[in-house]
Amino acid sequence: MDRNTTIAFILIGAILVLWLYLNTPEQKKETASPQDTTQIIEKRNQDSLNIVKEEKNKAKVEEEKQIPTSLGIFSEDVADTGRIITIETDLAIYELSTKGGNFHKVFLKKFNNWYSAGKNGEDYYKNSVQLINYSVGNAYNIAFVSSEGKAINTKDLRFEAPEISKYKITNEDSLEITFTLKLDQSRSIIKKYKFKAQAYLIGSDIEFNGFNNLIADNTYDITWGSGIRFVEENSSNEANYSSADIYYGDEKVVVDAPGDGEKISKEFNGRVDWLAVRNKYFAVVMIPADPGEVDGANIEGQTFPTENYGKYELYNTRFEVPFRGSKYEKKSFSLYIGPIDYDRLKAISHKLTSLVDFGSFFGLKFIVRPIAEYLLLPLFNFIHLFIPNYGFVIIVFSLIIKIVVYPLTRKSFVSMKKMQLLQPKITEIKEKYKDDQQKVSKETMKLYQTYGINPAGGCFPMLLQMPIFIALWGLLQAAIDLRQQPFILWIKDLSAPDVIYNLGTKLPIVGIQEISGLALLMGVTTFFQQKMSVKDPKQQALVYMMPIMLTILFMTFPSGLNLYYFMFNVFSIGQQYYINHKQSDIELVPIDPSKQKKGFMQRLMDQADQQAKSQQKKRK
Repeated sequence: MDRNTTIAFILIGAILVLWLYLNTPEQKKETASPQDTTQIIEKRNQDSLNIVKEEKNKAKVEEEKQIPTSLGIFSEDVADTGRIITIETDLAIYELSTKGGNFHKVFLKKFNNWYSAGKNGEDYYKNSVQLINYSVGNAYNIAFVSSEGKAINTKDLRFEAPEISKYKITNEDSLEITFTLKLDQSRSIIKKYKFKAQAYLIGSDIEFNGFNNLIADNTYDITWGSGIRFVEENSSNEANYSSADIYYGDEKVVVDAPGDGEKISKEFNGRVDWLAVRNKYFAVVMIPADPGEVDGANIEGQTFPTENYGKYELYNTRFEVPFRGSKYEKKSFSLYIGPIDYDRLKAISHKLTSLVDFGSFFGLKFIVRPIAEYLLLPLFNFIHLFIPNYGFVIIVFSLIIKIVVYPLTRKSFVSMKKMQLLQPKITEIKEKYKDDQQKVSKETMKLYQTYGINPAGGCFPMLLQMPIFIALWGLLQAAIDLRQQPFILWIKDLSAPDVIYNLGTKLPIVGIQEISGLALLMGVTTFFQQKMSVKDPKQQALVYMMPIMLTILFMTFPSGLNLYYFMFNVFSIGQQYYINHKQSDIELVPIDPSKQKKGFMQRLMDQADQQAKSQQKKRK
């Protein structure tokens, strides 16, 4: 490789390393000991939520200083405790409370907690993911200012509900349940929920009867005020993917709480298609039946550090809904409480698929996302139709991608090989015109044109592959299909690092504590690949530096991602061997000038000639 190509490779490598570093998942602060893991996760969540509750208590004290504790005509409807009503579907178990007529807990039966990975059975209450921060408060409430000037939130009020405490629906069954807050015979608030056995989407109707003189400012809020529960072992890594998202102005807007603990608040006025709170793999989404019937939305978020378990993020979201002042008013919403699964979200609305984050690369989302969404994800799912183990799916997937990019790889190799053969001629030109740098440049470009060589031809194919690289990165990072999926041997979860040894303490500078087996294998194969492709003695440092840097960076990446790049390297080594030994007959052959197109190099030469002529005229 010549000097320009070398510089181009170094720059590409530096950009990739920087991007990988910026997207490196944070390591978990503490590894669970063999003690009762159920107690560990509950303690972790409780430690996080205690901080949140302290903040809420402070805010409540300030609120009580300004607003009388009496709720006026709503005072008699305050509930000390609520009765729990349980609805079990094929996919989830919902616990609803009569205190607020809201969600107390939601268990997703198809997804285990991190400490229950690989367990089978029907103890859903113990093993399943539970998404509601009930310690902070139940979720999905109505808030408004009454005509008496009192701040009313239905989370504190007593609703009437059916006496039956447990329901179970299966297959094509559905269920509607009604919660009613009665002030008297003519004034009430009704919250209806419609569940389907095979769906995570819940219908919700909110009805006001006789409230035409009870709501001030002609507006009320539909709130989700307790965020979403963290359910992964590495809460710091999970926080990296947690946010409140809103579909506003025909695009998804992400509100991410800053890591310094500063509270963030955003107002959105006008049409809102949906409003969501998410963690890495799950989300709660509120969807108005008619987005035009909401006046806007508000999002508040804050990060809370914990002593032993990294950080925790909490988001409060609310829709602002106009109240028309009628005796009877009804608004309909849908609630999605479930996995961030592309196909399920697409079945509801294509706009919801933007919740699936395929990543980006310095703002090039418009290139990266279509590749991941319309090419890589369908291919990934198609392979899985025939191969049940996702580890083997990734291997086949990496082989297919390697075959697809082979023409670009070969073109890059041919260009670099020709540049190597051209180096002696370039050296002769530099010696011949060593006192005239302009002449050296001109003759060198003539040389490139004579043999039809583009000096950037070696790195340009690599640049074309980068959107695929980034799209694959996002796909394998975000795919819920890989969550808790085992492969073989020590690889028990393709969505988490495959730790083979814990050092007990972090290494200085690099900050690595846990050793990943696949990251080591990826580093070794990267070394051999570099060794086969880099022949210039001046570039031997790259052979050693790049594998070491990438190995360190990949130590905390999910094993599914590392498996892909390890296998991609293995196939690259085989491909490089084939090219080196079977296609080594590349020669420098001058191109017939009459058949040459006026390309990039010719334009450069013309420009250089014009500059030379203009400088000669000035001298005269």
